Order: sequence, then C-alpha cells, then structure tokens
Amino acid sequence: MGVFVGALGGALAAVRDTRYRFDLVGVIGLALVSALGGGITRDIILQQGPPLAFVDVRYLLTALAGAVAGLVFASRISGGMERGIVVVDAIALGLFAVAGSTRAINAHLGFLPALLLGCVTAVGGGSLRDVLSGRTPKIFERGELYAIAAAFGAAAFLLCDWLHFNRSTATLVGTLCGFGLRMLSLRYQWKTRPVRAE
Repeated sequence: MGVFVGALGGALAAVRDTRYRFDLVGVIGLALVSALGGGITRDIILQQGPPLAFVDVRYLLTALAGAVAGLVFASRISGGMERGIVVVDAIALGLFAVAGSTRAINAHLGFLPALLLGCVTAVGGGSLRDVLSGRTPKIFERGELYAIAAAFGAAAFLLCDWLHFNRSTATLVGTLCGFGLRMLSLRYQWKTRPVRAE
C-alpha cells in the first residue's frame, strides 16, 4: 500500500507540475523514484545484496500500478480522495521508517545509523523526486513535519527494540508514533520555522 501510494503521489505531482511539462517517461520515472527511491538508497547503503525492489518484483509491479493510476486518474481525483491519500501516506511514512530501521538492526548497525536509515527509507523517495524535478527537497525547507515524523516513528521503534519489546509490538508502536505525529501536525497545522529570519 505504501509503495502504491508513493507512486501515485509522485505521478500526481508530475502530472500537475506547472513548471515543467513532463512526458510519459517523466511521470512514470518520477513515480517510481517516489515509491522506491528511499528503500533502494537504504539497501545500497547496507550493501547486503541487490535492493529488495529488484529482488521481489511485486515492489516494481505495485509502483508501476500506482504510476499508471496517477497518470490516468490525475484529473478525476477529488478532494475526498486526496485526503484519503494523505492518510494512507502518513501510515506508509510510519511503516517505511520502521522498515528501514528494522533492516539496519538486522544488519547489526547501532541506534543512530538505524534511525537515519529509517528516515532515509521514509523520505528518500520524495527527496529524490524533488531533486530530479529541479527543486530543493521539501523536507529541507520550512513546512510540514514529514522527516521529523519519520524520525519520531523510527526512534520509538528503536527504543522499544532496545527495551526488548516483542518485534511486532515495537513495529506497531513505531508506526503509530510516526503516523500519529504526521496526522496531528496536519490537523493542527504544526510547521517548522526557518533558521534565519527574513
């Protein structure tokens, strides 16, 4: 679900882009990068064989399905559906943060590297999409709590793991923390501030 929504969001962003007029290759390419970029980056850093997205073809097929859905239905997606996509994206954020941290722990890395790889997995795809679209990654600018929510989810999972919680419980706690902070930030419009004043 997270991969599908990531690809769908990437495709929608590319189709609706007013700065560039992306063609079919551009839309599908940016959708795939959005969906799979974070996990591929994480797996390249871990250097434990080919990235999962290339080992298990279901990742690629799911991302392609999301890309096609975004391409075909971009003009028909209503406000209610957009809100649904935001909720699923928030769930995916928490899940990807935990998944990245889990892969790092399984590779016998410490707390801080696992935290960073959790964040990379959750926000890396969107950041790569922004760079390939000629923009500064949104997570580096003032605005919504996205990377911070991913870090919070990953940290909660890692803390539970350090306390020897059952892995399923730790996964649930981490996912809910990432998801919860993201949704609360949207509900109450919590924003990050620029370091330098205008």
